[in-house]
Amino acid sequence: MTGTVDTDLHPGVDVVCLGESMVTFLPSLPGRLADVPSFARTIGGAESNVACALAAAGHTVTWVSRVGADGFGDHLVDAIAAYGVDTSGVRRDPDRPTGIYFRTATDRATDAHEVAYYRAGSAASAMAPGSLSYDDLWAGRVLHVSGITAALSDDCLALMRELTTRAPGRPLLSFDVNHRPGLWRDGSGARVLLELARGADLVFVGEDEAAEAWGLHGGDAIRAALPEPATLVVKRGSAGATVYERGAAGTGATVDGGASGGVGSGPDGGADTVTSVPALRVDVVAPVGAGDAFAAGFLSATLRGLPAAARLRHGHLMAAATLTVPGDLGAPPSRADADRLVDLDDAAWGTLRLGPGWTAATEQEVRTP
Repeated sequence: MTGTVDTDLHPGVDVVCLGESMVTFLPSLPGRLADVPSFARTIGGAESNVACALAAAGHTVTWVSRVGADGFGDHLVDAIAAYGVDTSGVRRDPDRPTGIYFRTATDRATDAHEVAYYRAGSAASAMAPGSLSYDDLWAGRVLHVSGITAALSDDCLALMRELTTRAPGRPLLSFDVNHRPGLWRDGSGARVLLELARGADLVFVGEDEAAEAWGLHGGDAIRAALPEPATLVVKRGSAGATVYERGAAGTGATVDGGASGGVGSGPDGGADTVTSVPALRVDVVAPVGAGDAFAAGFLSATLRGLPAAARLRHGHLMAAATLTVPGDLGAPPSRADADRLVDLDDAAWGTLRLGPGWTAATEQEVRTP
């Protein structure tokens, strides 16, 4: 399996996303959960966020999961389907509830951030090998999963180990590490996530989470620990993102549009093409969901066969769409507008600043200082 998308094996669906989605309660005011007077109901889940963003960007997407046979499950399925996502692969569980969670308005990275999960024993935690149809899971050109699923239960971990075992006919497997230490009560998360990532074809990981989970600092160290995936995307926060690609010589070593390229040591003595693109300046409303949006933008550009620098820029733009709204999901720019911004020269990309409402702006309204 390489880092490219096989259009012959899986011609019908672009992406299948597997994972738990929960009903999310967003605070009406900043402050401690104990002090927040009311919450607004929305939806949240790493994989379903990616599914919704891709569908909103015009791709055919299926979300596969389990929800309870309850009102929250109804809401999740209806809300995700409203984005244009196919939810026919979602199973209803009459014995287990749909997961929910509450969070504060502060950045997840700060000590003031609080999240209260009510997901133990949820319907999604009962996902297991044999409980889901491979006709559903392998129906797309890409199967996107995250490390969160592996933390839900022993059965979910067994399923993830099965999916990250390379097998003939498997679609391109996209894996977002999504290290959530609080979900791994036995402390095994770091080791397990590294193991799962090695079985993927495309891996997304934040530089900060790699340092926290694995004690690795910098993209080169992360690549050395993860030589197996054909494509490794290292997200560097406000500094930007870097993609390491095996067998991509000539496609990203010389790039423009804000990118820097080079050739490094590959996992088996071959050459990696290394491409970096700086992040955009964004007036952040809420940071939650930006990583999922980045993955969606990168996957969207991958499905279109775009070069490395363009894939990274599309990731940054999709992340900016989510960073400038209160919830986990932001309306992406139109494909034409996104492509126009991706094609900016280095100087224009470097001075671009995006704020709330930018995705609805016309060409004249998105300005550089």
